[in-house]
Formats: sequence, structure tokens, C-alpha cells
Amino acid sequence: MSSKQPHVAAARIVQDAGGELVGRTRLQKVAFLMQLAGFDKSFSFEYRHYGPYSEDLSQAMDIAVLLGPVSEVERVADWGGRYSIYSLVGQVPGVDYDADRATFVQEAKKIDAVELELAATAAYLFEVEGIGKVYPGNPWEETARRKPTKVVGGRLAKAAQAYEDLRKIKTLNALPELPPLGQSI
Repeated sequence: MSSKQPHVAAARIVQDAGGELVGRTRLQKVAFLMQLAGFDKSFSFEYRHYGPYSEDLSQAMDIAVLLGPVSEVERVADWGGRYSIYSLVGQVPGVDYDADRATFVQEAKKIDAVELELAATAAYLFEVEGIGKVYPGNPWEETARRKPTKVVGGRLAKAAQAYEDLRKIKTLNALPELPPLGQSI
């Protein structure tokens, strides 16, 4: 994959998702976890309110929509916000099918959007910010501290389980093993 064509890398995510991916936040989190798993290094991520975020990916998807082969339909959610549905409408040029990558993306896209956000955030805090890896603390507890309204109803535990399930999928690089909930270094 040429890093000179990030829109192709963005379109490939939709292709790997089976031709459809719902939500800009989901796109960002799946792409970040793909990067941790070694499937793609096309985008740089930083921490934002919703966890790991890549402006490069956002722009690349906009270009993939403008040039094809992705279409974007915006819908209004029940709660009043907007969300995007990305669909593949053509072939992604020069992209080989990778069954392991596709399996990973398809499993990640099945995870509840908030739980996926929590899991990707904890992984980012561990791997990039070093919480629980280099610095004292637990990335799950830090995720709960930063996102208190999103961890209600057992969502943090569900996110941790979803992350562990993703770790079982064959990847190029093993997803980092995060400290269990309640355990700090």
C-alpha cells in the first residue's frame, strides 16, 4: 500500500468491513486498532475527546468519497446527532485481499460503538501514552476517568472483553496485552 494514496487505504477499510462501515467514530477506532495489529501504518493518531483520532484518515476518507470508490450517506440518529454510513460502490484499485485483515476489521466493526471507543482509548493510553506500560496506572481506569458517562452499565467491562476477543484474532502484530481492570503497575 502506497502511503502516497491514503484515500486508497481509507477505502480499503470499508472494503475489509464487507463493503459497509457505519460511523465516523467507528472508522477511526477500527483504523487505530488495525494499526496496532500491524495491518496498516497509513495514518497518524492523536488523542481527542472520542479517543484516538487521525485527521489524515478523516481527510483521506473525504477524498475516497469524492474520487470513489466510497459513498457516504449521512443520517440523523435517534438522539439528534448525525452519523455517516460508508459504502463501497466500486473496486479499490491495487489492493490485495487479506483474509486476516478482513476478519479483524469485520469483528471490530461488530463491537458496540461506545465499547469500541472505550477499548481503542484504553489501548491508545497504554501503547501511546504509556499508562500501565511505562507510567503507573491502569489504562482502563484512566479511560473511565476521562469518559465517566460512557462507562456506565458495565460498558467498560464489555469493552475490555471485546478487546480481549480481538486479541485472539490472527494479526501481523499481537494487540498489546493491557493490564486487567483494577490492576495497576
